[in-house]
Amino acid sequence: MSRTEPVSRKRSKKKKKYKVKPRFFVICLLLMVGLLSYFLINNLLAKVNYKNITQDDKQLGIDPEVANKLADKGVINILLFGLDQRTPDEPGRSDAMMILSLDTKKDKIKLTSIMRDSYVDIDKHGKDKLNHAYAYGGPELAIKTINQNFNLNIKKYATVNFYSMQEIIDSVGGVEIDIKQKEVKPVNDMMNELAYLGKYTPPHLKNAGVQTLNGRQALAYARTRYVGNDDFERTERQRTVLMAIFSKVKTMNVTSYPAMISKLLPLVETNLTKTEILSLASKAAATGFSKLEQERFPVDSALEAKTIKGTSYLIWQKDTTIKQLYNYIFEDIKPTTGN
Repeated sequence: MSRTEPVSRKRSKKKKKYKVKPRFFVICLLLMVGLLSYFLINNLLAKVNYKNITQDDKQLGIDPEVANKLADKGVINILLFGLDQRTPDEPGRSDAMMILSLDTKKDKIKLTSIMRDSYVDIDKHGKDKLNHAYAYGGPELAIKTINQNFNLNIKKYATVNFYSMQEIIDSVGGVEIDIKQKEVKPVNDMMNELAYLGKYTPPHLKNAGVQTLNGRQALAYARTRYVGNDDFERTERQRTVLMAIFSKVKTMNVTSYPAMISKLLPLVETNLTKTEILSLASKAAATGFSKLEQERFPVDSALEAKTIKGTSYLIWQKDTTIKQLYNYIFEDIKPTTGN
């Protein structure tokens, strides 16, 4: 008995040595989930249509005093360009220009349109319409022109052409828009034009009211200009479509995000890096899409339409507009005059 008891104890100790605690499995599982998430995210972000442009303040038209003034405001601005291309190979003017502002201090997201016909100074091209800057020199010159004329400090951008916008809208299952009665015929007319160029049967709107538009219908809606208050209402329609996309994404099941993102990212050209995209997504999620606000500049009281050498431009009050734009984006103060 005395010889067998020590052996029994030794074996018992040996078994305890190899006992694995449940916490070890939890740690392993978390590591596996983390690694899978990392590879999934990196695989998705690898599909971004990344374009490297200069980040030099001077080359992007950022005044040193403006840079210092805005440095600690906690606002991240990204320029969104929608290119006016009737065919994929056509040189594009930025028919839609919006500033997407992420206010990390006030937990707000703002969408601000800038009128495309604004009469501005374009480096080495003189006075012209703002939307021509993109056609002259791509995103770099367009960003520089907006920074110089509106005293901003923007370095990041994202661009889609209107053909890509169709795919984006279809990928989220369409967008819900309230179509006014006066818009039905003009939108259908625009759809006829786009359908002729794309060689497809136009999916005409049958009536006014709240309805889900597919990509082709929403594109025609966003591009409709000659109804109501001309280009002023068109910029409102463009913001309406973007906000409808945000609203739709917010209601989607998170399990559908990877497939949707995988489809969308190649359609967007941007100089945002993978790290910046992840950081912005995290900050945007923290603010909540429900706080998305919108505005348009210059406001009505600070501009007038004027024809110069046979071309119509919007002549705007520079000092007033710069102050109103600054107050809205950085101080959360809406313009007091109509727009």
